[in-house]
Amino acid sequence: MIESPYRPSPDRYDDGMVYRRAGRSGVLLPAFSLGLWHNFGSAQTFSNVQRMAHYAFDRGITHFDLANNYGPEYGTAEENFGRLMERSFRPYRDEMFIATKAGYDMWPGPYGNWGSRKYLTASLDQSLRRMKLDYVDVFYSHRHDPETPLEETLQALVDIVRRGKALYVGLSRYPLEAERFAFRYLAERDVPCLLFQDRYNLFDRKPETSGVLSLATESGSGFVVFSPLAQGLLTGRYLNGIPQDSRMAEGRSLRSDVLTDAMLARIRGLNDLARRRGQTLAEMALAWLLSDRRVTSVIIGASSTAQIADNLRALENTAFSDEELARINALSREEA
Repeated sequence: MIESPYRPSPDRYDDGMVYRRAGRSGVLLPAFSLGLWHNFGSAQTFSNVQRMAHYAFDRGITHFDLANNYGPEYGTAEENFGRLMERSFRPYRDEMFIATKAGYDMWPGPYGNWGSRKYLTASLDQSLRRMKLDYVDVFYSHRHDPETPLEETLQALVDIVRRGKALYVGLSRYPLEAERFAFRYLAERDVPCLLFQDRYNLFDRKPETSGVLSLATESGSGFVVFSPLAQGLLTGRYLNGIPQDSRMAEGRSLRSDVLTDAMLARIRGLNDLARRRGQTLAEMALAWLLSDRRVTSVIIGASSTAQIADNLRALENTAFSDEELARINALSREEA
């Protein structure tokens, strides 16, 4: 059977997606970006990968977030994205904003991890080959390397932009003082940090308390959120215990000892508030992030088009009353 050519929805920019400016730049990003961390690699069928990517793009999600080791297996999310470029997205490349990263374990030996010039440069070259791209829109240092001089990591990012392999650079999960130094170093070399990425959700508000969110805003960087649903805790899946097919039951990135009686009470309290707002718990958790104008985009993961659709419904109501915010603060900041 010959596959019909992909033709995106002509209404993709008129279907409710909101676009936000990334810091003090000319770049607008969709309120929701599609993350390809867990469900776009070799463990997933390509037909479902394609279905989800098409569904997202058809609804105005133009930002696709990858990293060299996303899969599983390492590199396979980028390989599948390369197949998407060849089969579907090549004519629409200029409508897309594609990100990848390097900083975590990728290949054996001393040059396949952390933040050296050698690793970052080689990793991006490999990523471009896997994704069938000449350049990425933004390339991130995926984590701060405490052993490599920060100047080496940052100069590698500057040189990558100057060689045309990335249009912009980003940083992910840098501690405050490293973030401050990096913003200054990059700006002085006319390659300002476009995006700062961090874990942020109702149960993990460290970007607020550590100062990294405020510093990104003051420095003119956009702020991109990952893990907005606390790896499933804020989806409503755990309201009645631990489902057998859940990440927690399988021990995948979420430990069962997190779900204490106190945590369950907090989740149920937030769920009650969401119901009163006419939202699911997940919709409210995403809407809460977007109610902060400092947040440029929220990365959503999905294993089906239905999950993407569920997440997009959060855009229908991102306004909160003072009373609702006070209740959210009480429940989200409570000690488990």
